[in-house]
Amino acid sequence: MTPENSPQEVPAKSVLKPTSKRLQGKRIIVTGSSRGIGAGIASWIASEGASVVVTYSSNEASAQAVTKSLAGTGHICLPLNVSDERSVDGFFAKVLETGVIDGFVNNAGITRDQLILRMKTDDFDSVIGTNLRGTFLCSRSAVKAMMKAKIKGSIVNITSVVGEMGNAGQSNYAASKAGVEGLTKSLAKEVASRGIRLNCIAPGFIVTEMTGALTDEQKAKIQEDIPLGTLGEAEDIASAVAFLLSDEARYITGHTLSVNGGLYI
Repeated sequence: MTPENSPQEVPAKSVLKPTSKRLQGKRIIVTGSSRGIGAGIASWIASEGASVVVTYSSNEASAQAVTKSLAGTGHICLPLNVSDERSVDGFFAKVLETGVIDGFVNNAGITRDQLILRMKTDDFDSVIGTNLRGTFLCSRSAVKAMMKAKIKGSIVNITSVVGEMGNAGQSNYAASKAGVEGLTKSLAKEVASRGIRLNCIAPGFIVTEMTGALTDEQKAKIQEDIPLGTLGEAEDIASAVAFLLSDEARYITGHTLSVNGGLYI
């Protein structure tokens, strides 16, 4: 089970709300934003004034619904397979036809959980391909676009507490997310002189609409392991992402911000 997509009941709507327009005038791409944390990020940054490019790999209807629900104007919805270089190139060509980009959020990711002795090579490769290769392909294109437009942009990569502490049955996922963190730190050093910043958000157990069958005992055990005693919500991740995208974080790069309730310290 992946912490940031914890299959729990969706709680009452969070009281956490955007309170500023610090992203006003910025155009930001959020991959994998047709549901869950990605949709939460898109909603939050739109409320802070950004125009958002929502992406999806298969569920167009859901992505369109997210796009239509966003506050403000200038939002668009486009298909994107982050693991496919031709798809990434075509996506950026379309986006850049209509303007520059100020921010990019690498959120798209998949899991194929299994103990390593039973894990198929294809399941390892597919997770690495989407989570790590996808972040590489999209970050490279985003950096090129920002450099060409001479924009001091911000890229935020969604990693995971699993990439920091490991998790049995998720060696492929943990490797991909740890790799994203290393990629982020390295690329941050490469492009800092251009004013482009790269940072990571590492979520812990986050409630999303990905429902699942956990027993009351399992739920209680998860919360016992979290010092703050509760699961996070998509808004907890979205608000942190918005901060790193904003000019308020102008002196932060190569950093991983853990949003996990103290699960891993």
